[in-house]
Amino acid sequence: MRRRDLELSPGIHPLLAGRFSPYRFDPSAVVDDESLGLLLEAARWAPSAGNSQPWGFFASRPGEPDHDRVVRHLAPSSARWATDAGLLLVTSARRHVDDTELQYSEFADYDLGQAIAHMTLQAEALGLASHQFRAFDMEGLTKELSPNPGWSIVSMIALGKAAEEAREGRDRRSVTELLSDPWGPGAR
Repeated sequence: MRRRDLELSPGIHPLLAGRFSPYRFDPSAVVDDESLGLLLEAARWAPSAGNSQPWGFFASRPGEPDHDRVVRHLAPSSARWATDAGLLLVTSARRHVDDTELQYSEFADYDLGQAIAHMTLQAEALGLASHQFRAFDMEGLTKELSPNPGWSIVSMIALGKAAEEAREGRDRRSVTELLSDPWGPGAR
């Protein structure tokens, strides 16, 4: 049963408490090279299985030629808000060794998620908001960007200055549900 958390648990870090995924970005706010570098540095230091670091990003900002290459593949639902973000990142995972079926890392998607989580917190520390999404033409974007063999596009992240406030309260499953939902009665 979901509940609306009007107050967060005491002790949760403000970067976590303040994080939300905006549907409106300030189109005049720029994500500069220094901020981009810090975001990528945060991702770089994320943990990964066997230190494989199976993640990669394609960065594009408004006014740059690569931005049009990415934006043209957004679904209408995400194009309404993502085009105004100061930075669009295409995320990728290295799943295979070159063009073989040999797995590079069976944890590639999990590890990519770790890198994105680190990046998300760094964005919050920089006063930037992030919104992760999958509403784009995967086949078209893959053809457009032509990732190297073994690499697969996974998702996108819009980053920039939010042009809206977080809604009060966020629906979240309870801590009890986090511990009980995945397990059958014999687990405990």
